[in-house]
Amino acid sequence: MQQTETRGASINIRAMRAQRDLIDKAAAVRNKTRSDFMLEAACQEAENVLLDRRLFHLKDEEYEAFESALKAPVADNPALRRLLAQKSPWKS
Repeated sequence: MQQTETRGASINIRAMRAQRDLIDKAAAVRNKTRSDFMLEAACQEAENVLLDRRLFHLKDEEYEAFESALKAPVADNPALRRLLAQKSPWKS
């Protein structure tokens, strides 16, 4: 999502006072407005939900292309080999 886009769509929700106060406290800790804090948190959770999908439906031809990609031999990747050969930062 582009940050230079003008915010033109509205999102309205109702909350209990205690929920609003909790959000306001957290937003203040992050030095954000309530709206910015809530929008950022909602977008992060939406991305997590979408990335965590384990079941997806494909048409037969799409599934065949997907299966072919999975079965294809892995191309050599020297940069990845170097990365995997390095000692983990937490083991240093």
